[in-house]
Formats: sequence, C-alpha cells, structure tokens
Amino acid sequence: MNKKQGRFIIYGILGAILAIASITYIIMSSTKTLKVGDTAPEFTLSNQNGEPVSLSSYRNKQNVVLFFYPKDETPGCTAEACKFRDEYEAFTDLGAEVIGISGDGESSHKSFADNHRLPYQLLSDSGNKVRKAYGIQNTFFLIPGRTTFVIDKQGVVKHIFNSQFNAEQHIDEALSVLKTM
Repeated sequence: MNKKQGRFIIYGILGAILAIASITYIIMSSTKTLKVGDTAPEFTLSNQNGEPVSLSSYRNKQNVVLFFYPKDETPGCTAEACKFRDEYEAFTDLGAEVIGISGDGESSHKSFADNHRLPYQLLSDSGNKVRKAYGIQNTFFLIPGRTTFVIDKQGVVKHIFNSQFNAEQHIDEALSVLKTM
C-alpha cells in the first residue's frame, strides 16, 4: 500500500466515525429525557387481556412502579418480572401498583404472565410510542432499554432507574424509594 492509499483509508475511517457521532447526537438530542420531578406522560395501552389501561386511572389513588423491559421470555426480563412477582405484596403494602411495558403483543404478554404467574398487568406498546414519550434509549442502538419509574399519586416522577444488565436491581431501587414516600 502506498502513502496515498493509506491516507485515503484513514480519511475514510475518520469520515465514518464522524458520521456515526453525528447520527448518535441527532438521535440523542431528538429524544425527550424525563427527569425526576417531571409529570409522567399519560398513556392508554392494552394489557395482556386486551383491556385498556390508563396511567390516569391511578391518579390520586396509588403510586405506580412502571417498568419498561425489552422482551417477554428472555432471561433478564424473566428474572426481572419474577422478582417483581416475588415482591409484589411488598409493593402493594407500600400503596403501589406494578405495571410492566414492552413492545410485545397482548398474546405474548398473556403467555408470559401465565407462564410465570405474574400478578400485575403487562401492557403492549407495539409502536413504542410510550417508550419514546418516556425518553427510553435503546442499548447499543438495538436492544430496547430497561428503565423503571416510580410515579407518585399525583403523577410526578419520583425516581428513575436505568440498567440493562442488572435487571433485578430495579425492584430493590423501587422498593427503597417507595419506603420514603
């Protein structure tokens, strides 16, 4: 390889890096980021039984632990869902309702809930509109993010926990926050 070819390759690599950085910046800056203290975006989605569920139906009644997860029946999501199941009574004792959301359809949620005896509702966000409204980013641009929100009775976000790879910590974080509310 001569000097001219070497420069061409280097400039090509630098151009590709610049293009990726620019695309990443555009994607990140166009997504709204929800912060603690913000009002949680309203939504209505269908649960695993095809029934509509609205966040507003909990307003002035219960705190809500809203957890977004990537996909039904995957190892991390199953571990997270089952730990929410195992601690469900602790959540209800603290006056909170647990709700899971992913892009899977109602029938997938129904099977997942039945297979693992999940006592809470799983909502289908097939177009990822709610996920986007809550500002949840994909991991490595491919895997839907795993984020949990603790929302008080007035609809205000009190805590946000984001960890793709420590799925079970979402439950511990949420319970810890609820104990202070």
